[in-house]
Amino acid sequence: MGRISYVNGRFVPHGEAVVHIEDRGYQLADAVYEVWALFDGKLADAEGHFARLERSLSELRIRMPMSRAALTVVLKEAVRRNRVRDGLVYLQVSRGVAPRDHAFPNPEVRPAVVITVKGLDRTVVEAKAARGITVVTTPENRWGRCDIKTVGLLPNAMAKQKAREAGAGEAWFVDELGFVTEGASSNAWIVGADGRLRTRDTNANILRGVTRLTLLDVIRDAGLEVDERPFTPKDATEAQEAFITGAGSLVLPVTAVDGQPVGKGEVGPVAMRLRRLYIERARATAI
Repeated sequence: MGRISYVNGRFVPHGEAVVHIEDRGYQLADAVYEVWALFDGKLADAEGHFARLERSLSELRIRMPMSRAALTVVLKEAVRRNRVRDGLVYLQVSRGVAPRDHAFPNPEVRPAVVITVKGLDRTVVEAKAARGITVVTTPENRWGRCDIKTVGLLPNAMAKQKAREAGAGEAWFVDELGFVTEGASSNAWIVGADGRLRTRDTNANILRGVTRLTLLDVIRDAGLEVDERPFTPKDATEAQEAFITGAGSLVLPVTAVDGQPVGKGEVGPVAMRLRRLYIERARATAI
């Protein structure tokens, strides 16, 4: 059975899924998206992703295409039709289809909705976590509203390409003050020499990571301490450990930054413990 996608009210074979040429998401990046991790066919961190979706849409003045309850049904049906147990669900909502104009359509048009599902081999994913990844840094060059999860991801794509060409697994953006903001598709963390965890405050120009938010609860429940304050790439290489978080990466150890080892250059116990605890929490609360 091939993959099935959802496009504007219809489930269609993935290879036949299309959007209109004047969809504003395609022409103007006038769209937002969310990605849910799937555990045992269920949506992880569902509440956090729905809340962030609603906030992103509100910030761009795009109305919800359907109620949260209805959207939950559609997302779950997409998962069921694709027979995926472990993987990722991608949702994109654009302002809709209208003759190309920078200003919003008047009258308002119906938002356009796309959903895709793909499976992941957890054995492969866990092997990657056990090895860890390396990171390269790149100057922060994104727009001033990275707190909104829009599809305007060209700087992120360029950063990811830089990482790939360097043989790294992620790129960290670094601002004009020399601090790491976040990854191209993740939030950045370190475990300092004092054992305290550090990650940037979301009041800065970074995305309010849903995995990050859940992990903060996991950390507190585990009796660990965390400082929400920025760090530099040098802080990272002088730390005991580093890792990234995101729906796709979950909690993924980082062993080097710009070719310099983090700590001993090995996957550390704190990151792997937090990965295990996060997955346990995600599985237990998935819907």
